[in-house]
Amino acid sequence: MQLEFHTLDVFTTAKFSGNPLAVVLGAERLSTEQMQTITREFNLSETTFVMAPENPANTAKVRIFFPGGEMPFAGHPTLGTAILLASLRNKPECNFETEIRLELKAGLTPVRVSRIAGRAHGMFTAPVIPFAANVPLPAVADVAQALSLALEDIGFDGHGLASLEGGPRFFYVPVKSRAALEKSQVREPYWSALLKPMAGVDAAYLYTRGGDGPQAAFRARMYAPTGGIPEDPATGSATALLAAQLLKAERLADGRHAWQLEQGYEMGRPSDLRLEADVQGGKLAAVRVGGGAVHMMSGEIEL
Repeated sequence: MQLEFHTLDVFTTAKFSGNPLAVVLGAERLSTEQMQTITREFNLSETTFVMAPENPANTAKVRIFFPGGEMPFAGHPTLGTAILLASLRNKPECNFETEIRLELKAGLTPVRVSRIAGRAHGMFTAPVIPFAANVPLPAVADVAQALSLALEDIGFDGHGLASLEGGPRFFYVPVKSRAALEKSQVREPYWSALLKPMAGVDAAYLYTRGGDGPQAAFRARMYAPTGGIPEDPATGSATALLAAQLLKAERLADGRHAWQLEQGYEMGRPSDLRLEADVQGGKLAAVRVGGGAVHMMSGEIEL
């Protein structure tokens, strides 16, 4: 059996930056075990497997795997897969704008994709509106110990610890400064002890205000070592869920809000993400995340 695959760098417009992604096409013939094995062979944070859609009105059915298992939804795999499928439908030199509709385990996910002057960009609408997860939050002192931070490094301007869900689930840790973000690192056995009471959480998303770019509202890092990802260069799903944290901490008014975010800079894989949130009646009505992607490699898998 031979299967076509492609790799892309996602949430960037420059090669060898952003978050790498592998996309396997024609995956209907693969079992779940084979998909997991191929994911471990690529050894990237995520790999997607593209199949014919269940509803012919949609573009494709997609399953998303990380080294430790399957995910119902993830941001950079969704964005990168949609940009690849849109690009394969069009001649390389042509500009285009289209909608790609992906059937994910978390739900139908539309992605607006465009390519102008050779640069591809997409923006997906999150399939689940993010919400606070019903799990016990750890003590700030325990969080600081697990992330090599001081007690006073955690929290700023009404931003506190949170566990948020919207397909996947993440633990959110606001930190006061760029210096604190840069020095953070996972420490065992404190990390595993920290996550044990928080069912379904194996990833911590740290963020602070500002960034290198003049438009950057926040700089972030994401750790999930127990899930096989020591640090993620760009986490679109965690960025989407951040909208629920911003709604509460920033007391967002009704209307459309937008932020630029940076991630992966500390690990040499700079990634740039755009987050949009629509607020109606004091609640999130829609959340979107966007960014660019560049094609890196293609080939065949022989099984």
